[in-house]
Amino acid sequence: MWRGAAVRVLRAGGAGNPRSASGAAVAQLRRRLESELEDIRGAGTWKSERVIASRQGPHLRLAGGGAGAYGEAGRALGFFSRCDAAASLFLLAGILNFCANNYLGLSSHPEVIRAAVEALEKFGAGLSSVRFICGTQSIHKDLEEKIARFHQREDAILYASCFDANAGIFEALLTPEDAVLSDELNHASIIDGIRLCKANKYRYKHMDMQDLEAKLQDTQKHRLRLVATDGAFSMDGDIAPLREICQLAQKYDALVFIDECHATGFLGPNGRGTDELLGVMDKVTIINSTLGKALGGAAGGYTTGPKPLIDLLRQRSRPYLFSNSLPPAVVGCASKALDLLMESNAIAQSMAAKTQRFRSKMTAAGFTISGKDHPICPVMLGDARLASVMAEDMLNRGIYVIGFSYPVVPKGKARIRVQISAVHSDEDIDRCVEAFTEVGRKHGALP
Repeated sequence: MWRGAAVRVLRAGGAGNPRSASGAAVAQLRRRLESELEDIRGAGTWKSERVIASRQGPHLRLAGGGAGAYGEAGRALGFFSRCDAAASLFLLAGILNFCANNYLGLSSHPEVIRAAVEALEKFGAGLSSVRFICGTQSIHKDLEEKIARFHQREDAILYASCFDANAGIFEALLTPEDAVLSDELNHASIIDGIRLCKANKYRYKHMDMQDLEAKLQDTQKHRLRLVATDGAFSMDGDIAPLREICQLAQKYDALVFIDECHATGFLGPNGRGTDELLGVMDKVTIINSTLGKALGGAAGGYTTGPKPLIDLLRQRSRPYLFSNSLPPAVVGCASKALDLLMESNAIAQSMAAKTQRFRSKMTAAGFTISGKDHPICPVMLGDARLASVMAEDMLNRGIYVIGFSYPVVPKGKARIRVQISAVHSDEDIDRCVEAFTEVGRKHGALP
């Protein structure tokens, strides 16, 4: 009885009286929120969610639009050829997907999916617990060992996401006696993680080594100095100058932390990331990265580095201690993705040519593409409304891309971020460039 009465009171807007204090407060809140939402729409920065009715892949079917057909994906990558013909079919439709973090095309890879199903059947849907109570299975330990081996580090620890990994490391590692030096364009999760810690905080200009050195000089009074940077910056597609960062860290007795979410799996000769790409694997102390992008695309993140650090995180990292364990199916996906990468570097090496094809053709067409040699290819437009309108017009031409504007990127630097995948064909890339050229001319972004 009481539950029904409570529902009736809530629907009435307060304690039986729509004009009660609580009802007035809710009405005031609604007005404020609706005004703020209208400001977002008016600024052209409203972020809509398109609903996908198919698997993640280079070709998509969107809910409520377009009939899909099945066709066979290309078998350009060596290990794809081991799969039977039926399993290698990807859902094809008129929509070409150029905005996913599915860099290696493993989100729909048959062997990755099969590994998830097997883990689900053997280990269940989830652990209903955190790791230190009753949430650690053998597959979690196996994956952590595999991650450490992949990165050539001593140990690794799993998190529900890399956002959690970044939220958990700085607070556990750094004290008021220490200092952290962060690139001004680091990912939001790094920024939020640093906010949680009590260390002295310094922000250096984006990839500016003179500014970093000046701040390293300023921080010599602190016990420990940690330089924190994205390995590859997700909004601009540029790669941190790790050689120079590591040289400065060595000169001023500092440690180096890198977030490799947009590098793990495809940068470097064997896909191990920016530290492998730039030849400084032995000079980077801590790596945080994700399982939710190139490594299967499901979820999960991790920290890998010195074993004493990993042991400390198991004792003090709050997102690890107070979050449920990764579901077995997710662990199975990531484990198989790593197996595929460590068996062959063909998929990692396939990215360079595809990325260069898109960047060179777009530049020739007259667009400004930020970054260099990374499959994140931001088409710089400046105006938020232009980015939004062009992205919608691209979808009308069968190309799925998204416009990015403030607060995701700085004001005046709106762009459409294009992301190349190993499973995009040359024809897919050329079709995307042709659509951009048509839409760019239509809206005045090109002469």
